[in-house]
Amino acid sequence: MSYWPIISCGLLGMGIVFLVVPLVLKFAAATNLFRRGQDFHHTHQKPIPRLGGLALAVAFVSLEVFIAAVFPEQRANIPGTGKPVVLVSSLAMFVLGFWDDLKPLGAKRKLAGQIVIAVAVCACGIGIQQFKIPFAARIIDLGNWGILITLLWLVGMTNLINLIDGADGLAGGICLMLMALLAYVGHESGSFELVVSGMAGALLAFLWFNFPPARIYLGDGGAYFLGFQIGLFAILSSHKGTVFAALVAPLFVLALPIIDTALAILRRGLRGLPIFRPDRRHIHHHLLDSGLSRRRVVLYFYAVTLVFLAMGFAAFWSRGHLIPVLLGLATLLLLLCAGKLHFSRHWFAVGRVVGDSLEMRQEIQYALALMRWLALEGGRRHSVEELWSDLIFAAQRLGYSSVKLTLADGQKAWEETNGSQAARAVVQVLHGGNFGTLELKAPACGDGMDPAQWEQECEKPFCPCVSDAKVFEIVSELMAEGWVNAVSKFKKGVDTPLSFDAKSAAPKRRMQNRSANHVAPASLPETGRKPDTYAEGHANRPISG
Repeated sequence: MSYWPIISCGLLGMGIVFLVVPLVLKFAAATNLFRRGQDFHHTHQKPIPRLGGLALAVAFVSLEVFIAAVFPEQRANIPGTGKPVVLVSSLAMFVLGFWDDLKPLGAKRKLAGQIVIAVAVCACGIGIQQFKIPFAARIIDLGNWGILITLLWLVGMTNLINLIDGADGLAGGICLMLMALLAYVGHESGSFELVVSGMAGALLAFLWFNFPPARIYLGDGGAYFLGFQIGLFAILSSHKGTVFAALVAPLFVLALPIIDTALAILRRGLRGLPIFRPDRRHIHHHLLDSGLSRRRVVLYFYAVTLVFLAMGFAAFWSRGHLIPVLLGLATLLLLLCAGKLHFSRHWFAVGRVVGDSLEMRQEIQYALALMRWLALEGGRRHSVEELWSDLIFAAQRLGYSSVKLTLADGQKAWEETNGSQAARAVVQVLHGGNFGTLELKAPACGDGMDPAQWEQECEKPFCPCVSDAKVFEIVSELMAEGWVNAVSKFKKGVDTPLSFDAKSAAPKRRMQNRSANHVAPASLPETGRKPDTYAEGHANRPISG
């Protein structure tokens, strides 16, 4: 076959994205309709549209129409059920993610939607139905296990791309490499090479706008769309699983993201954190914290992924015969990266990580409950003064000794008298200072001290959970995140910097009456009372939890 159809589809996908993205950016700047509330883990100081998936979806539909009109003979080689199923299911996955970009749906609802779409694909006869044993001619019929494997493959690939979308240009660049690999695999197997080539061109154009500093994000819509398509095209190219190398080749490209995601899920699960909760402990976050620029971090990831891309090409080209050798090389490369980037002691200290995580699990669960309460209070309070009092209450329950909040119109502080006891501190600048700067302190009990001597010299009947350095780090992040969520509910999309004299336009609660002030919990601080006054009355009370 001529390469002109592949080149023309790639150029068309590129041209459509170059045309659509500026229109999306212009429309997003003119309206707040597509501006989602700020999230704690997004570090950009100004809001960036999460609508990149829309441009990719438009490119995909345009490519399908173009191929059907100009290259109908190429579509004739594709099984009849594959064409409409790929189109409808891919757009359904995009709509699910795009809906979440506009209004957060929650992890459980999104997962349920992904499973429903994947089940529909299986019901249409697309899936991993057979398995060819490597280095042998024997093919095993998977039966009902094939449905389960297909669901895990499609849902896992969808969420994997979404989880690695944590740095400008990272997910887009890795998906570009995957699409290039799948275009080669599709060309060899005679399925979907044109539309995959078009999506590769679309992603190349998208990186022009998404490379650091990003002007537009993929969003959940774009990440779900790309991840699902990559999983689906890999299945179709593998001929229902009989071409084992077609399924393994993309996994080489995703080696680093797979390990990073697996460690993140393990880390969150052991500590009692929600598995799908974003955090700033991924590999690219560690690199950013080490002082590297966003561009350099992404380029490092591209360089490593290009090596794995070459392994993916080799795995498919050899029809799977080189997979054992390639796995050994991939393992060696990962170990070298871990040592070079000083991650090895964190990656392989499994026993210590498990033990520490199980000990802190209960404390983190308690902190999560308090932060959910604080976030809900943000939608109920009518002034920042009231919300500040709630923040103090949560900090006391967790064992902090000092809280300082700096807003646009001044600074407030609460401090528990603890003598000359050593303390550890953290400062969080929230959304460039628009949500305030939060400084937290907690007693540093027992640092570098024998546990028996610690218990003997500790003056408190109860040592707060945040006295542990690791718990302090995690819970302090939860505190900052809880404050951001509360302020987001309080501000209701208003972009002005937060100030202590700000008032909420929230409607009065339906059940509010004269007796409301008499049923409030006695331990909650009253509005308008000075934080120091409140602390003096409670400084000697043991803090449980």
